[in-house]
Amino acid sequence: MSDFDTVTVKDVPADATILDVREDYEWAAGHAEGALHIPMDQLPGRLDDLDPDEDLYVICRTGGRSFRAAQWLVGQGYSAVNVAGGMDQWLESGKPLVSDNGLKPVVL
Repeated sequence: MSDFDTVTVKDVPADATILDVREDYEWAAGHAEGALHIPMDQLPGRLDDLDPDEDLYVICRTGGRSFRAAQWLVGQGYSAVNVAGGMDQWLESGKPLVSDNGLKPVVL
């Protein structure tokens, strides 16, 4: 098992590269502005979209998928940090959300 860090939403740096591994419909409903979206099942085929030297703050809805994705990414030589609590905590912490569907952003 690879070692990687887990941080809370409040510990995500303002300039962090956030990798959102949720499904398309979850992303469209609401996500962190500027985040990179690669659904978890697409990660193996899209590794070239990621910089292995950049810290990736991996987020999902509650932290389960992001934990597994961060673990896998570290095993592939990437620098990944799991964001505990995910987008649920992001919303609860009052961090800004944007949507791609023209509606008020929400977390699904």
